[in-house]
Amino acid sequence: MSTPKQVVVSGAFDDIKSCDLRFLEEAAKLGELTILLWPDATVQKISGKAPKFSFAERSYFLRAVRYVGSVLEADAFSDTDSLAKQFHAHVWADVNSAANSARKTFADEHNIAYRIFTADDLKGFPELPPMLSAPGRKKVVATGCYDWFHSGHVRFTEEASTYGDLYICLGSDANVRLLKGDGHPLLNEEERRYVVGSIKFVKQALITTGSGWVDADPEIRRLKPDIYVVNEDGDKGGKREYCQKLGIEYLVLKRTPAPGLPGRSSTSLRGY
Repeated sequence: MSTPKQVVVSGAFDDIKSCDLRFLEEAAKLGELTILLWPDATVQKISGKAPKFSFAERSYFLRAVRYVGSVLEADAFSDTDSLAKQFHAHVWADVNSAANSARKTFADEHNIAYRIFTADDLKGFPELPPMLSAPGRKKVVATGCYDWFHSGHVRFTEEASTYGDLYICLGSDANVRLLKGDGHPLLNEEERRYVVGSIKFVKQALITTGSGWVDADPEIRRLKPDIYVVNEDGDKGGKREYCQKLGIEYLVLKRTPAPGLPGRSSTSLRGY
């Protein structure tokens, strides 16, 4: 078996969005992906302002992305080059907007292919195949909007996945508007499905086809989960009674951030 190529990307990855995940997905198709993540001081030096999210929070999020092999701290002004040499990178990937002549020169000098992804390369939100299940694993389902995906969501999927294979059923655009009103959701259902499905703790992300607080009823009846997991905010709308009726274990998780990270909510990040 041949050794996979080593692929590196470098950047701040502050306030990670679907475009960042699409880039990481395509870069990972070239080989085993390592992110050289800029520390907070470097982000501030380059952008002129502190990052929205700390290095610890950005690193936590990226380590949870299914396409990412490893995350290393790398100062863009000093040790990025030495780190690239350290693990014998074969490919350095960039998005077109971040293409860097100095980086290309370095890649050429060290026999590293410099691959630039254009906007056309990163179009759309592919539906990711479900990850393989281990025999005997329970099925866990969770529902929600997941409109501005953040480290709190990552933590919820991490904890929920400890109980079994996790399937996330995301509210359709129509149902989110029904429950939350005009102006919601911020992101359309295909983009939200793609973002959630990019997290390695999630077996598969699905868009619900029902309506109301139990809009995932068609998906739940098809999946036949053992456990329905919600956080404290989601413990409403008749979900508990619904699970009792179907004989599904109902589990409420506390909203506890990952160790050392701040609590997050989509409402506060979105501003409405």
